[in-house]
Amino acid sequence: MEQHNRSSLAEFVLLGFPKVGHVRGWLFVLLLLAYLFTICGNLLIFLVIRLDAALHIPMYHFVSLLSFLELWYTAATTPKMLANLLSEKKTISFAGCLLQTYFFHSLGASECYLLTAMAYDRYLAICRPLHYPAIMTPTLCGRLAAGCWVCGFLCPISEVILVSQLPFCGYNEIQHIFCDFPPLLSLACKDTSTNVLVDFAINAFIILVTFLFVMISYGRIIVAVLKIKTSVGRKKAFSTCASHLIVVLIFFGSITFMYVRLKESYSLTLDRTLAVVYSVLTPLVNPVIYSLRNQELIKAIKRTIFQKQGRTSPIHQ
Repeated sequence: MEQHNRSSLAEFVLLGFPKVGHVRGWLFVLLLLAYLFTICGNLLIFLVIRLDAALHIPMYHFVSLLSFLELWYTAATTPKMLANLLSEKKTISFAGCLLQTYFFHSLGASECYLLTAMAYDRYLAICRPLHYPAIMTPTLCGRLAAGCWVCGFLCPISEVILVSQLPFCGYNEIQHIFCDFPPLLSLACKDTSTNVLVDFAINAFIILVTFLFVMISYGRIIVAVLKIKTSVGRKKAFSTCASHLIVVLIFFGSITFMYVRLKESYSLTLDRTLAVVYSVLTPLVNPVIYSLRNQELIKAIKRTIFQKQGRTSPIHQ
């Protein structure tokens, strides 16, 4: 019977943004512009850091990895959201829904770990400056980066397997803007308390533990910065951390309210709003925050652009 129920739902319907009516076109344009800016901004930061030898240090190595991750993080959900805004048939296959959920969560988990690694890097640079070059070696940077990706892609596997085994009845409308665990669980015609508990345990571990490590790192950084005697020195030391801290607060703040809970959903409107924040807004503001608050990165962008123009422009004698 369960196999029949599960096979009877070959696809789901993503309701997306309901009741948008005549503003659907404007919403599509706004999301498209946000997506294009996210792609261009993060791709620019990634390429500039990779091409500029002056930025080949651990801090910018992690920033480039974050930008690279954001490219795929937004690609997991935004193109489908844009397609659904233009299409009357807002369907997604059962396998496609599970794949979207898996990649969205695996990339999100990887970002949690990467932000933690970035906080550890800043802690070593400010609190242990003399030992920093010996500790944060290229080998350690590579291992930390690989660990972030591997752990991130392993974390959601058990959740996806459990959801794939659930029986789904005739109602197939997902009350969300993309496939995710909470709206999928609400469609199952079986008790999902085990799934909710597993989701809570995994999400709480990923989000709360990594956020705790980030806050511990910054707690020690603040103590060390306050011990610097000159205001110029304090400002310079903290300026290297401010951008990262802003990104951390925006990202962790939104995903904590969404995923660290023992309920399938609180409010459909709240869930959609939070989803826009962590799936669209955070990747959008990351390149803005890092570029506007980092003079070295701005100079590197100018060097890369102007040098390229200088090489391609004809020489007039």
